[in-house]
Amino acid sequence: MKILKLIAILSLLCTISCKQESDKKKPLVSTDIAAVLPADTKGKVIIHENFKSEHVIPRNVEVFLPDGYDTNSKKKYNVLYMHDGQNVFNSKTSYTGIDWGVDEAIDSLIKLKKIKNTIVVAPWNTVKKRFSEYMPEAPAEATSSAEVKAALKQNTGFDDLYSDEYLKFLVEELKPFIDKTYNVYTTVENTAIMGSSMGGLISLYAICKYPKVFGAAGCVSTHWPVPVLGEAYMKTLPSTLPDPKTHKIYFDFGTETLDAQYEPYQKQVDQMMLDKGYKKGVNWITKKFEGASHDEKSWNERIHIPLEFLLQ
Repeated sequence: MKILKLIAILSLLCTISCKQESDKKKPLVSTDIAAVLPADTKGKVIIHENFKSEHVIPRNVEVFLPDGYDTNSKKKYNVLYMHDGQNVFNSKTSYTGIDWGVDEAIDSLIKLKKIKNTIVVAPWNTVKKRFSEYMPEAPAEATSSAEVKAALKQNTGFDDLYSDEYLKFLVEELKPFIDKTYNVYTTVENTAIMGSSMGGLISLYAICKYPKVFGAAGCVSTHWPVPVLGEAYMKTLPSTLPDPKTHKIYFDFGTETLDAQYEPYQKQVDQMMLDKGYKKGVNWITKKFEGASHDEKSWNERIHIPLEFLLQ
């Protein structure tokens, strides 16, 4: 019964992760050139198409340069890495037709002096491997079990997780490219990471696994209830959460659709944060949004809140 339950729930998760894989393929907007997306934002979105990697399969990477960014200037910017790049800036490539609106939010918050000057780097997910790349590979004894491998193989076509490889791609390949190509600070205090759902899990995993690279993490609508794997990963947090003296973490969740499941799990994580020494409102926030669903529309409506906390 346990393996059947695991397979059934992983099947649901993979359906959610791969829902964009339909016959309505969205066209690319640009290839390695500056393109303004959408028309009403003044910053630029540059697409690095088919970015190569030795760790993961190639993918598009979008980079948002806010209004005022000047290649010839010595002014440096913070960097925010965001997952699911299809959904971050452009409604035409977003799965639901609604994007996060991060470009507009960043431009507005910078002008209001609510956040530091920041560029946003958003690698796309690769559809079929999204779950496998975003589910933390910890603890090893849980993620490498024959039971889990069988469920993964049946529902994703792969019998393994690739989140360690995905993080190597971010840290060892993408970040050095961004550091070299754009006017950015390269230090931990100027580098943040954020995502939603499974993207929330991988963001937390990133700051725990690479605390000397990422100084802040935004975990939006974090999908804790992954059978077997989710609770096993949560148990690693007391020993892996980064030093609260030098890091900050944001969590949130809604009360509708998938988000309705999250509060009991988030409360457990909140207690772990307190036990680790994090102070709510200082270096850690958990917010509950009544009526918010598990979708881009809800995340768009509140995107300014995690951005301001992480980048202030």
